[in-house]
Amino acid sequence: MLSVKFNEKDLKVGDTIRVKNTIVEGGKSRIQTFEGMLIALKGRAENKTMTIRRIGPQGIGIERIWPVNSKSIVDIDVVKNAKRVRRSKLYYLRNLTGRMATRV
Repeated sequence: MLSVKFNEKDLKVGDTIRVKNTIVEGGKSRIQTFEGMLIALKGRAENKTMTIRRIGPQGIGIERIWPVNSKSIVDIDVVKNAKRVRRSKLYYLRNLTGRMATRV
């Protein structure tokens, strides 16, 4: 199972995390949160990226990909730790619907 460190926090595939990143619109900036399941970690060292998936309104899956060491990421909070993940990529969750798409 893959894991990565972010500000002394250990992130593993399958964890439900909350990412806070800055959004700049015109002259204003704000912090936006995105909460979902970490389904993939790719790359090495400086090129490491993470893919986070959440179920949006009407059951539509939303995925976002961030570089782990991006300057726009303010903080990452671990909401729930994964219990029994045996895969390094959880792409099979894309084909599931309802509650099964959020349980690992």
